Amino acid sequence: MILEVEDMIKPNRIGIFYILADDGLKDYRENIRLSMKLKRKPCHITIARMNSIEIFSGAGGLAKGLELAGITNQAFVEWNADACNTLRMNFNKDIIFEEDVRKFSFADYKNRNVDIVAGGPPCQPFSLGGKAKGNNDERDMFPIAISAIRTLMPKAFIFENVKGLLRNSFSEYFHFIILQLTYPEIALNYDDWKDNLALLESIDKSKNYQGLKYKVTYELVNAADYGIPQKRERVIIVGFRSDLNIKWTFPKQTHSEDSLLWQKYITGEYWRRHEIENPDNETICNSIRNKLLKKYGMWAPELQPWLTMRDAFHGLGEPNGHGEHSLRKGARIYPGHTGSYIDEPAKTIKAGGHGVPGGENMVRFPDGNIRYISVLEAKRLQTFPDDYAISGAWGEAMRQLGNAVPVHLAYIISNSIANAVAGRLAE
Repeated sequence: MILEVEDMIKPNRIGIFYILADDGLKDYRENIRLSMKLKRKPCHITIARMNSIEIFSGAGGLAKGLELAGITNQAFVEWNADACNTLRMNFNKDIIFEEDVRKFSFADYKNRNVDIVAGGPPCQPFSLGGKAKGNNDERDMFPIAISAIRTLMPKAFIFENVKGLLRNSFSEYFHFIILQLTYPEIALNYDDWKDNLALLESIDKSKNYQGLKYKVTYELVNAADYGIPQKRERVIIVGFRSDLNIKWTFPKQTHSEDSLLWQKYITGEYWRRHEIENPDNETICNSIRNKLLKKYGMWAPELQPWLTMRDAFHGLGEPNGHGEHSLRKGARIYPGHTGSYIDEPAKTIKAGGHGVPGGENMVRFPDGNIRYISVLEAKRLQTFPDDYAISGAWGEAMRQLGNAVPVHLAYIISNSIANAVAGRLAE
């Protein structure tokens, strides 16, 4: 099946904005430019539709991003009942498998042309906020993710995990993960993972390996730098099958804090857009203004401004007691849990191992008032569509959203990957 490139150009609404990833338009813009130069009508650019399987699907943030990039989901594997209910309310019920991923038969999909394997292996073993047992934690599901790659041999894969994965204390095991993804066909028969690591390292150093392997890269990204109204740092691991010989780099940052500060303290555009006065005192304003002018002179930063909670919440009004926009009472500030200022991107929405740490899922207003964010507001902060249904009460819904990949970030990355694969296959 062929998908017109126009069908892939789908903006994602965040409050008052419709955001579009630059990567999705590169080929299209080049086509238009050449057509104008040659004085002919633009030709239709066609991209082969790709298929994916997602493991550890959760609420479906990564899945929705893949879908927006024109990628067809063939299966979701998720064990949590509420998350599966969420998936059923938003995707085809027939492809949702509510089961332990360790029991899922990837072999059944071996001949179904799975182009991309995606997912978020449980992050608690490596979380800065958890017990951080790493590879000694029974919840470490990276071995299953690697098994899926080994069986399906997709053209590419995308895995997301927490920043803690890059801790120095986990560096050796993380290196082991990367090498397993690089050489998925190598049989690892030693009982001790460190002996298996030594084997993979020897193969990697030899440079003589002739079997199938993947070119693996990873990046620590801040979602706010890509137009998500949330300061959320996550490790993204991407691999391309080496026989495709794809040269790929992570999409470039599109938004910056300095651009937001410029609109607040130099032009005042941010406050005018929201029809409010700057609540900061003159001393703070002058200090920030002077730093910006010293750094940039009279030229504004090139990137777009970070999006704030106020940007994301535009048009919603205060929680009204209806459905996903209900007010949860009892918000309070205590050490380590101070909420997020409404005129900044939100702090990372948290899931928590022992229930939601609600102190970080609060919005903080200039007058000092605070309240919990609603589920609808949390969806905006994670760039889910407003009509994307989330199963469960507030705590469960926030748990799912806190574990999710922001939809727009998922779109940017998966769209870039899809374009790279399709471009290579078209050569």
